[in-house]
Amino acid sequence: MTTSEPEPKPRPRTIVYVDGFNLYYRLRKTPFKWLDLGAMFRGLLHDHDIVGIRYCTARVKELPDNPGVAARQEAYLAALRSVPGLSIHYGKFRADKKYARLVNPPPPPDPPTVLVHKFEEKGSDVNLATLMLVDAFDQACDASVLVSNDSDLVLPLSLLGSRFGQTIGLVNPWDAPPNRELLATRPTIIRRIRDGLLAASQFDSPLIVGNRTLHRPAAWPAPPRPVGT
Repeated sequence: MTTSEPEPKPRPRTIVYVDGFNLYYRLRKTPFKWLDLGAMFRGLLHDHDIVGIRYCTARVKELPDNPGVAARQEAYLAALRSVPGLSIHYGKFRADKKYARLVNPPPPPDPPTVLVHKFEEKGSDVNLATLMLVDAFDQACDASVLVSNDSDLVLPLSLLGSRFGQTIGLVNPWDAPPNRELLATRPTIIRRIRDGLLAASQFDSPLIVGNRTLHRPAAWPAPPRPVGT
């Protein structure tokens, strides 16, 4: 009499929700900005069936002290559109001038405030929360994984588990412990994004997308070559 092997456990259908600016602030001083999110999440969540990636961001504006920033972002967004199952959702990028109070103001008659540039991204947290809850309502996935360290997303992440019975996951873009408030939602899946995974998950350059040839922006340094190559 032979015994049959047990059926393999099905991999959970998983959608990953990415706070684009939160991730970018991890990457901006590294050589890993030309990042293939599909490859990275396949490595990070290898036991999941990733059925979608929702990338929430905002188109930046050209800035005097950062020329070419909008063109570099557009090249990267074009590369991301080549990732199967990835959708991009836009908020608003604001560049305003505002008066801010100095921490150590000078003595009178000098003013205690100074005019500063204030750059803000608006809408990504609302977009992420909306997409997570709508996907859960539509039963589009079994597991929802948030890539952010923003505590504004505590309530929607918690509701995925308590109201929709979702398996919830948390990926901190920073190589550090996640936000305590996000951890209080009791995610089943907790991951860190380490430099080794970032290095192994870069787009080719040049990258052929349809009839376009995309290149890693010249201002972005190439990642270090793996040892032994």
